[in-house]
Amino acid sequence: MEDGVTLPWGSLGLGGLAGFAAGFALKQVGRIVALVVGLFFIGVQVLAYQGYLHVDWAGIQRDLAPALAPERIESMWSKAIAVLTYNLPFAAGFVPGFWMGLRAR
Repeated sequence: MEDGVTLPWGSLGLGGLAGFAAGFALKQVGRIVALVVGLFFIGVQVLAYQGYLHVDWAGIQRDLAPALAPERIESMWSKAIAVLTYNLPFAAGFVPGFWMGLRAR
């Protein structure tokens, strides 16, 4: 550029690539976690149905409700993005890349 300011195109590209990789990896890990949690839930339900186990679902819901409140989830998401982009010169490319990585098939 004429005024001596250089645009960080390399940083934006690297940030986008790193964001995409992080988002894609998180999506894949999330699928595995969802599978494990789903299988665990099925196992618990089978044991409860057979009479080996009693689950206080109302108590579980009561205890988890504050952690699953929309404002709490939004706050955790904001903190996660802040941690992932901390001290990165390419944060402007990371966030869109992360989003695209989450959306990738």
